[in-house]
Amino acid sequence: MANESLLAAEPRSERGSRPAGRLRRGGLVPAVVYGLGSDTVQVTVPARELNHILAGGANTLITLKIGGDDALALARQVQRHPTRGDLLHVDFIRVRTDVAVSAEVQLHLTGEPGGVRDGGVLEQLVFSVPIEAKPQDIPHDLEADVTHLGIGDQIRMGEIPMPNGVVTTLEPDTLVAQVIAPRVAEEEAPVEGEEGADGEAAADGEAPAADGDAAASDASGDDEGSGE
Repeated sequence: MANESLLAAEPRSERGSRPAGRLRRGGLVPAVVYGLGSDTVQVTVPARELNHILAGGANTLITLKIGGDDALALARQVQRHPTRGDLLHVDFIRVRTDVAVSAEVQLHLTGEPGGVRDGGVLEQLVFSVPIEAKPQDIPHDLEADVTHLGIGDQIRMGEIPMPNGVVTTLEPDTLVAQVIAPRVAEEEAPVEGEEGADGEAAADGEAPAADGDAAASDASGDDEGSGE
């Protein structure tokens, strides 16, 4: 289930790329807090602490300490630098423990399928599962045991157990994983006995004379006859 962490947040009034750049160089991350019908608040949070929290999972419950107020929130729309990975901006959405929210959790396959031991290939088609649950009930991830799968067998969403209070918005018949037969390249072999006329003649030891050879032979005979 979702963990809960504390994070200090300070209101900010300056906006724009230059003030944001100064904040990041100072170890802070620009952020906004919104949701539950309350006004949107512009804040900054410490980058190191937020990175540590997010390392525990994207669905970690965070209690934001904004001045003298506490706001229970989840981090959404986490923006990072494309090459360095530095945090650039984060949206925090306010949540309540008695109201379900939408989230995405990772799906991990466990066990070695019998079909893989027999030479098949395990193919996973769903890696992230959309769910709905109360914030404190959001699981860190989901697991699907595929040990029983043989070659040609499949597992679908409806077969994956969900924790109490958690439902998925995927259809039960959504294909999650399957074991497929190995792909073997087939080579075309010549059919026995299907040889051309030239091959049959060669097999009998008689090579067919080419038209050119016959013409050369006739011409040679004419030359000898004219010399007599």
